[in-house]
Amino acid sequence: MLREFSLTESDVKFSVAALNGIIDNYTAESGVRQLQKRMAAVMRKCVLAKVSGREFPREVLPEHLRGLLGVEPVSRDKYGTDGIAGVVTGLAWTAAGGEILFIEAVLTPGKGEQLSLTGNLGDVMKESAAIARRYVQAHAADFGIDAQLMKERDIHIHVPEGAIPKDGPSAGITMTTAIVSALTGRPVREHVAMTGEMTLRGKVLPVGGIKEKILAAKRAGVKEIIMSADNRKNIEEIKAEYVDGLKFHFVTSVHEVTDIALA
Repeated sequence: MLREFSLTESDVKFSVAALNGIIDNYTAESGVRQLQKRMAAVMRKCVLAKVSGREFPREVLPEHLRGLLGVEPVSRDKYGTDGIAGVVTGLAWTAAGGEILFIEAVLTPGKGEQLSLTGNLGDVMKESAAIARRYVQAHAADFGIDAQLMKERDIHIHVPEGAIPKDGPSAGITMTTAIVSALTGRPVREHVAMTGEMTLRGKVLPVGGIKEKILAAKRAGVKEIIMSADNRKNIEEIKAEYVDGLKFHFVTSVHEVTDIALA
């Protein structure tokens, strides 16, 4: 009886687009265990349909996934700063792989002394924000920032999706760029993302998780990536197919970052 209702490869196939849809919208890990579970769930639905005498897709397409697996539990961020000054796209490493990370900076009325941080940030990212703010204050003239404006505005940095804890030494240059962008009114150029930490002297430091971050960038529609010159060796070790279509800017100082990133 079981043999009569089993499914073979000729009964049900997964299109490449459907597999990509499962990976993007129904899994959240760097391995394939969840992918295997989701594919097994699809096959069980198809077996049940066959047993019940109902129709089921012979080739699973993206439009079948919601009916077979339900509403997508994973929502991947797509690039989109909307040309707004103060919004910068960073790249982060997580246990589930790479992700893009939006960092927003806005100016609020004040005396230029207050730095507000929101978004469930860890201690390392809080330190990065403090360093970024102090560096911009110390080099305001070099960035073309109105000194009077800095005396009349406080800075608020927010990283959306506050329910998700965020930490790690890779957001320094992103936060600095967000602050400079907000203070100068210059938005970040389209399809540009970055990753890298910085020192109080403005030196850009290398970071880890480069391969995962690159894959996240490509998935989100990023075209250009800014990172430390010391990470060049990591790019050279990655297969060409992973970096195809991306332009890399290898920098050593924060001023190079803003020169490249800001419109």
